[in-house]
Amino acid sequence: MTFHSILFDKAGIQKETPAQPAFFTDLNLDQVVDAITARKEDYNLKPFYYTPLRDSAAIYYRHEVMRDMEDAALTAHIKAFAEKMIIVRRYLKLVEKLDFHYHEEGWFLDAALVYCEAITSLDRDLNQVNLHSRGFLAFRKYVADYLHSPGFQSLQTEAKKVKAGLASAKYSVIIQIGKFSVRKYEGEPDYSLEVEKTFEKFKQGAVKDYRIDTHKGAGMNHIEAQILDFVALLYPRRFAALDQFCANHSQFIDETIRVFDREIQFYVSYLELIAALKQNGLSFCYPQVGESREVYDFDGFDLALARSLLFTEKPVITNDFFLRDPERIIVVSGPNQGGKTTFARTFGQLHYLASLGCPVPGREARLFLFDQIFAHFEREENISNLRGKLQDDLVRTHEILASATPNSILIMNEIFASTTLEDAVFLSKEIMAKIMELDLLCVWVTFVDELSSLSEKTVSMVSTVVPENPAMRTFKIIRKPADGLAYALSIAEKHRLTYQQIKDRIPS
Repeated sequence: MTFHSILFDKAGIQKETPAQPAFFTDLNLDQVVDAITARKEDYNLKPFYYTPLRDSAAIYYRHEVMRDMEDAALTAHIKAFAEKMIIVRRYLKLVEKLDFHYHEEGWFLDAALVYCEAITSLDRDLNQVNLHSRGFLAFRKYVADYLHSPGFQSLQTEAKKVKAGLASAKYSVIIQIGKFSVRKYEGEPDYSLEVEKTFEKFKQGAVKDYRIDTHKGAGMNHIEAQILDFVALLYPRRFAALDQFCANHSQFIDETIRVFDREIQFYVSYLELIAALKQNGLSFCYPQVGESREVYDFDGFDLALARSLLFTEKPVITNDFFLRDPERIIVVSGPNQGGKTTFARTFGQLHYLASLGCPVPGREARLFLFDQIFAHFEREENISNLRGKLQDDLVRTHEILASATPNSILIMNEIFASTTLEDAVFLSKEIMAKIMELDLLCVWVTFVDELSSLSEKTVSMVSTVVPENPAMRTFKIIRKPADGLAYALSIAEKHRLTYQQIKDRIPS
């Protein structure tokens, strides 16, 4: 059978391992991916999360698989299969570390038997659930065909036959001072049973069991290996069959099965992460994804932040956004520590997670299928490049705009804070003009209120405060005209620092 990536619609096959995208740290996506893959390190899942899709059809293909995986019964079956495959890989790794020939082959045989059991159980289990996705339907057929293929039937039949033959080989070890001998078992009595029977009458209640259970993974010493070699001489045909089995099936794991075993963990790990958040009342949805720049998300949130708050008493604040033609740029302003940067990260996270074919935070969403995401967040000065803060902001922004296309997404967060307001306004307007020329989707967090009303392409959103107490943040970001001056006036009034209040307090 031809190897292919069924669950990823061939998009999961990667010739090279991709690097973590540059914007991951700024958007806290590195924290999200680390959390998703923390308990799945053996599967090397991060490359899948570093590879966004450029095709909406491939994204919807993954949506179908994700929806199937929301069936608890299917997930349980997949996890049971994965556990068996973990045992298979563990046995095969052990084979590489062992020193004695028949010990190695015994573990190899056991690995093959567990593999056969895993495939047989998987075929049965997949036929007990209702599948709807093209990926799982194709995989179920593949497993059924593979199960009945001559290659698998030969593997399973030979493995069982060899195991049965070895299990029926009985022998006795005669131990003498300084030597031992091995011979076929000829019906001699088992004296351990006689001893137990003799001393049974002295037994008083439950006693501690001092017998040692020698675990199979404990290895084999040279004496045991020598005994096994002698047993092989006593039963040459049975051990020759073991040799032949190992030679005939040296690579018994089917490549498509191997790929499935890894790729399915992409789905399992993401759904495991969001399950706890859904139990806490947060919404996830399968977004529409395409070329439309009329994007929206309702009740969205920062996934990294939500996870960090999972076991605290602090609530996760959700926010909405939408853009309608010709709107392209969300300008976010408002008081410090009011959730503006979190909102900007959320916008980027949503689009990136959507590009992976994953459910995204929110109860309903339509998102843009981008070619690149760029993020400009404040960084500490790098003394090695001899650039000042302002120059570094300009250089980084120039590099972004030189690389961006009309299909890119740009997240800008509080740039030009190191210069005067006049210079910040001038530079920001110049950059905004270029962004509008490229027709980019953009979220720009800024203290420059003027940017929000530059064009019909810009939309103002403001982080709000409690009206009765402007010092308290609501962390809600809403569409409204920028009101930095009104916020400052509210703070001044709260602390009786307006011009009139100060004047009234000064004795005449």
